[in-house]
Amino acid sequence: MPVPPYTYWPIVERPRIEWPEGKTFAFYIGLNIEHFRVGVPSTSTIGLTAGLPVDPPNHGWRDYSTRVGIWRMIDLFDRLGLRASVLLNAEVCEQYPQIVAAGVERDWAWLGHGLTNSELWTGMDVEEERTALRSIAGTITGATGSAPRGWLGPGLTETAHTAELLAELGFTYTLDWAADDQPFPLTLDSGARMASVPYSIEVNDIPAFLDRGLSADTFRQMIVDHFDLLHRESAKWPGHVFGLALHPFLSGQPSRHRYLEEALEHIAGRDDVWYTTSDEIAAWYHEHHYDEAVRALAGGG
Repeated sequence: MPVPPYTYWPIVERPRIEWPEGKTFAFYIGLNIEHFRVGVPSTSTIGLTAGLPVDPPNHGWRDYSTRVGIWRMIDLFDRLGLRASVLLNAEVCEQYPQIVAAGVERDWAWLGHGLTNSELWTGMDVEEERTALRSIAGTITGATGSAPRGWLGPGLTETAHTAELLAELGFTYTLDWAADDQPFPLTLDSGARMASVPYSIEVNDIPAFLDRGLSADTFRQMIVDHFDLLHRESAKWPGHVFGLALHPFLSGQPSRHRYLEEALEHIAGRDDVWYTTSDEIAAWYHEHHYDEAVRALAGGG
């Protein structure tokens, strides 16, 4: 498989993409629901203790996600009529079944997101990775009642074989290659169908708060500005997608929740926007636009 698994294709040269009912802009929430193992360094807010075998401040901070933050965010999504596209660590299914049950009740989409976010998706040979992906898909299917169609690696990591193996196992899209504002076909040696669906690294609460140290108010404004520009541009380049990346141990904190609420209130309720899930975006793209995109990339118009 080539790395990256796609060819250069400027947005000004592509066929027109339209979403259901002729809408030209789609919005979804990429909600990261993750399990972190005790004693394994991972995403942290306090560097002093991050490498210790017993790390109460960081582990407890991450656990806030599933104990409190997610439930606060669910209330907000329910009020605004927004469903989530869940980036799901398979270990969540056993550790936090109440969250899975709440998502099933709300018809959320479920994407594979590794086993745990305490490990990056790397260092495996092909057979090890195939076995791991098959196990994760089976766990998610058993817990949610639906087989995952999408994938986001922990930390957006992949091996050189991930996309090929995902296609082999029935996945249809990945969010890892955040190279665009529109879906596009990936180029696999096998010729299998696999799409990239937009997911934001820029408008993502982990880099915003932890890497750049931005305030919650600034992040709110980033969400609004990102949405407004893509909304305006979609008249010229229809098919734009905004995948807002959220983590409940960050955006579910009381001090930040007000600003997320304000941003989503700005976004929600517009007649010309398709409020959907990444699963539905990928399915529509595969059915209505994928083949035309492949022909255009091959020079066939």
